[in-house]
Amino acid sequence: MFVLGITGGIGSGKSTVSALLAERGLPVLDADEISRSVTGPMGRAMPEIASVFGNKVVTSNGALNRRVMSDIAFGDKKKLDELSTIIHRHVFEQIDETLAKEKEKGTKCVVLDVPIPVNKFRDLCDQIWVVTCDKDVRLARLRKRGMDKEEAERRIAVQMTDDEYCELGDHSIDNSWDLDDLKDKVDVLIREQLHERGIRI
Repeated sequence: MFVLGITGGIGSGKSTVSALLAERGLPVLDADEISRSVTGPMGRAMPEIASVFGNKVVTSNGALNRRVMSDIAFGDKKKLDELSTIIHRHVFEQIDETLAKEKEKGTKCVVLDVPIPVNKFRDLCDQIWVVTCDKDVRLARLRKRGMDKEEAERRIAVQMTDDEYCELGDHSIDNSWDLDDLKDKVDVLIREQLHERGIRI
């Protein structure tokens, strides 16, 4: 089974690329979505988070109380790192389980959509496509999502640069233009990289 990784900075359009691949019939595992699931009501990461940070970080329905947790973690890098480590471990455990099930079903290709290309992500992927984008375009997209300019700038600044992302990937897709342009670029990679491997979508 071929595991295709999609990554890129906030506002780059990596989720749009994953959605295009999903439209073509490929199963997509979205790490952000899985992260919300493992920290949601009775999520698999919650017992460990509660044991480390106390029941005050758990809501009445068993989910992570993000407001209380952010007060604790974002003023203390050690605690933030500890929280991130717990969540990442549970996210990738779930990803491993899902990949094993897809392999059993005989699925030829699975897409793994991850915002931060940690070592585990790179180890799981047979190939990584990096989605890049002009910074001004990214800022405009984030503003459309309702984020103010300062917050958008801050979010972009704390992430890796496009060059750093590209160093970790096998192919890059510049998504600085419109959706039709992006579809064309994705179609080229589908033909060159997936069809060549017998993955017909």
